[in-house]
Amino acid sequence: MKIIIFGASGSGTTTLGRELAKVLSCPHLDVDDYYWKKTVPPFQLKIPLKERNLALWKDYSLHPSVVLSGSLVSWGPEWEHAFELAVFLYIPPGIRLERLRKREELRYGTSLNTDIAIRKNSSDFLNWAAQYDDPNFEGRSISIHHQWIQKLSCPVLKIEGDTSRKDRLHSTLEQIHILKNKKKPLE
Repeated sequence: MKIIIFGASGSGTTTLGRELAKVLSCPHLDVDDYYWKKTVPPFQLKIPLKERNLALWKDYSLHPSVVLSGSLVSWGPEWEHAFELAVFLYIPPGIRLERLRKREELRYGTSLNTDIAIRKNSSDFLNWAAQYDDPNFEGRSISIHHQWIQKLSCPVLKIEGDTSRKDRLHSTLEQIHILKNKKKPLE
């Protein structure tokens, strides 16, 4: 089964993707690994769309089952029909932004205080991520994700709220079981 897990930055898509892939014994692919060139510090240079699409599609196509985490809304219409299940994660902005702040502190450590470029990059990222729930924001946002959900040709499981990792995994596995047994998908 081919599955995508997406949501706002800090909503837990990568964590759920890794855990689900482990349980299903299939590869986990994270969109960020294809979107960003490997730099120090990370997340500085984007890979051109055509190049990243080719690389992701190649890896995605190698496996009959794969869990992909991350947002593909701007990657092209071919991704709208590439999955058998989509999982949309949404958590309240305050909780999500606090998670992101802690993640930035873990990622950069004391460099957040000592390196001006890293501090600016982190601040810019957090400001960008804070706009996700703004209906007028034109970048990756809840509005854009809701529009993309309407274009997907597969069932979409929406997991909303500050649910535990265990509950998210359980809900997703339950939906996979339903789909494999061709029952009506969860709402």
